[in-house]
Amino acid sequence: MATKTIRVDYLTRVEGEGALDLHLKDGQVTSARLNIFEPPRLFEALLRGRGFAETPDIVARICGICPIAYQMSAAHAIENAFGIRVDGQLRALRRLIYCGEWIESHALHVVMLHAPDFLGFPDAIQMAREHGDAVRRGLALKKAGNELMRLLGGREIHPVNVKVGGFYRVPQRDELAPVAESLQRARDLAVDLVRWVASFDFPGFERDYEFVALRHPEEYPFNEGRLVSTRGIDIDIADYETEFEERHVAHSTALHSVVKRRGAYLVGPLARYALNFDRLPESVQELAREAGLGPVCRNPFRSIVVRALEVVYACEEALRLIAAYEPPQVCAVPVKPRAGVGVGCTEAPRGICWHRYRLDANGAIVEARIVPPTSQNQPSIEEDLTAVATAWLDQPDDVLRDRCEQSIRNYDPCISCSAHFLRLSVHRT
Repeated sequence: MATKTIRVDYLTRVEGEGALDLHLKDGQVTSARLNIFEPPRLFEALLRGRGFAETPDIVARICGICPIAYQMSAAHAIENAFGIRVDGQLRALRRLIYCGEWIESHALHVVMLHAPDFLGFPDAIQMAREHGDAVRRGLALKKAGNELMRLLGGREIHPVNVKVGGFYRVPQRDELAPVAESLQRARDLAVDLVRWVASFDFPGFERDYEFVALRHPEEYPFNEGRLVSTRGIDIDIADYETEFEERHVAHSTALHSVVKRRGAYLVGPLARYALNFDRLPESVQELAREAGLGPVCRNPFRSIVVRALEVVYACEEALRLIAAYEPPQVCAVPVKPRAGVGVGCTEAPRGICWHRYRLDANGAIVEARIVPPTSQNQPSIEEDLTAVATAWLDQPDDVLRDRCEQSIRNYDPCISCSAHFLRLSVHRT
């Protein structure tokens, strides 16, 4: 009888703190656990008793890379509770700032965090010695996304211009002109990025995921849509809890989300792409085909290509929105608080970000619930780890460890939202 434990104490090139425990016995994987051990951050409790107007600024602190996702989901949920609808150019500006977040977040992950896995480097600094042009391209893309977030959000880190009902300030057309020039260059860089990552050597590995994403009647989803899945779910976002539930597991300070009847599901770029391929413009569809993808991709290692495609899409969509922009007469629609419960769900770079708030008659938060993307993906990550470890079981421990680390980074996990691989220990019996 042979027993082996592979333990990675700290995950590197992910946001937040987590570890991996992999247990092997008699040539079989007996368990694969993504351990989330950083302390719970208690944002849901921090929100209780705070006024509705404070909420977007508070939830932005959940993530420094994708604050817009939390701000937008919160704003939509509170507007839903108050019976408010934001349309027209204000809605377009919300979509535009989301483009900025997708560009900067995806560019950071694709080039700086994920690409080193495929090219055999421990980090992007070492990778830059041989792939300097690719690193400079990634940094230029991130800068373009940050410029858009800075203009519309006031600053790129924890933006302060988003409010319930709209914005505190809206830009004039001439302010968007230099951003459009930057985005046009970024679009060309993003096409090059797709072609670069599509040339990587990908493992022949696929899984039959249940993909879950928003689906809008006309748009590739950012802010709105119904929740749908590849196995028949098609519900209003307010009905999320009829199909999904969160469960506590002993090895994680973050809850695990599952489909009640079936278990693990996957959110994020692969899910959005599979469920909304027909909503992508023909230019992006053609680029996907050139990159070797069909309308559905079930290889998690190829998620890096789908993320790069979404950067191209976000650049094109931002340029379209800027070209059609006319400054609205008001920066925000009037807001009149009332007691009620509201739900919001938007597509963060890593997948759906679901919020529900109960507010009193004065607009103070009585109860808050936030379900971030990475907590939804954790069960799927662990199933991937089991499958990957099984497929590479005959490899040396360091090769197996590296493949498992890469498998986790396929998801671009934001562990801090859900609540450094430095040392490997192998115990043989």
